[in-house]
Amino acid sequence: MSAQHTGIVIAIDGPSGSGKSSTAKGVARVRELRYLDTGAMYRALTWWMLHHGVDVNDAAAVAANVERPVISMGTDPDAPTVTVDGRDVATDIRGKDVTTNVSAVSAVPEARALLVRTQREIIEAARAESAGIVVEGRDITTVVAPDAPVKLFITASAEARAQRRSKEVRTGDVAATQADLARRDKLDSSRAHSPLTRTADATELDTTGLTLEEVVALVVELADEAKVG
Repeated sequence: MSAQHTGIVIAIDGPSGSGKSSTAKGVARVRELRYLDTGAMYRALTWWMLHHGVDVNDAAAVAANVERPVISMGTDPDAPTVTVDGRDVATDIRGKDVTTNVSAVSAVPEARALLVRTQREIIEAARAESAGIVVEGRDITTVVAPDAPVKLFITASAEARAQRRSKEVRTGDVAATQADLARRDKLDSSRAHSPLTRTADATELDTTGLTLEEVVALVVELADEAKVG
């Protein structure tokens, strides 16, 4: 690790509703690190495609347009921002249309190549300019930052994940939410490029019976051990 890049990288993967976003932001706050939600970047790209009438199920059409939007990410864990072409889309990207279609866009190799390159640039800037960064998504430990000193795969039971996601999106239909999560799990774990998977050297953390504070404390402890090592 060069003198110019000394900040720590904490890489967190896991399925939707597992608690990885809350955990990542919590750890970033405690250790005064930057924070990056890579899933929001894929959502932002999906939003742009839908907003501009691109057929997201046409991989060639998505590939032809991936470089058109300008996606910018704020890395403050207390106020993470997402803009597309200068427009704040933090709320828009959490809508049903984007949620339904983001897996299709995420499976396009050209989309992944572009965003992975951008994510690595953000990580390197954070390492050079701050104490480091917590990065969460589905391919962080496997593709984006495979050399991160702290690598975690966070999961939870299907029921717990559905309950959390239903609360987050403010819908009472937990069964429908669970079905949708299962659909996305299948798509994300079976895609040809950068599927969601746990690496052998990633610590698996089941958050089902733990409070957020307990999970954050465990991850902070791992980070402290990595620094000592």
